[in-house]
Amino acid sequence: MNISNVLEQAIRSDDIALKEQLTLKCLAYCNQNEVPCEEAFVPKVFETPSYAQKCTIVPPRALPARKEFESREGLATLVHAIAHIEYSAIDLALDAVYRFPQMPHAYKIDWLVVAEDEIRHYKMLHRLLVALGYTYGDFPVHCGLFDASCHTADSVLDRMAIIPRYYEASGLDVNPQIIKKLINKRKNPLIQELIDTLNLIYDEEIDHVHKGDKWFKYLCEQEGLEESVYFEILERYRLLDKHRPHLNVSGRKEAGFSCGEMKRLGAKSCD
Repeated sequence: MNISNVLEQAIRSDDIALKEQLTLKCLAYCNQNEVPCEEAFVPKVFETPSYAQKCTIVPPRALPARKEFESREGLATLVHAIAHIEYSAIDLALDAVYRFPQMPHAYKIDWLVVAEDEIRHYKMLHRLLVALGYTYGDFPVHCGLFDASCHTADSVLDRMAIIPRYYEASGLDVNPQIIKKLINKRKNPLIQELIDTLNLIYDEEIDHVHKGDKWFKYLCEQEGLEESVYFEILERYRLLDKHRPHLNVSGRKEAGFSCGEMKRLGAKSCD
């Protein structure tokens, strides 16, 4: 099997069922076979995200203000925003395998497993969105994660630092805050379902960030770099000074962050 061709097809497709089929095909193959690195392989540059035909893409500041969660539309805008993050994360995980074939076999399996998880997360959220009377693409989205994948396309070290260790780690900060806002409305069965889904996503995202942390540290060791290069990378991408009002110390620690790193990111305390 030419895994690069299958991965490219999965990344380009906006059909979630096909993405899942191709992801599972790649994972099954990698679990049974070592995938050789094709020296002549040059990964494609994807000009647009796979969801471009489904969604209206706008700049982040042009996204409509999120409404209160009491209305079906207000709750749907929240579910849609989270579903979009999970959908984007599918392509990011697949691209991590496709774009960096020189990485070890265990790396490929790790990110295919992450892609499988993200597909499941998206499908859970989409079922909830449909129950609210909407579907993916009914609200505008931004393409920040796709842009980040393009900016890190030439460096697997940058990719591990920026996607799992910055963006997904930021999700660990935000997820509990969303649940906190929803908890008093949990008598609504749809809101309770969303809370349950967010709790499951949170637990599995800790593992995803931990995988990114593992491969970031592996690359630092391979390249003879101090792990503090993480902050140099954040600064280069203009992410170091972003305000982090709710740094999740316990979640980030479980995912591999040190107390020294978290204090530098703004944590007031870390035991």
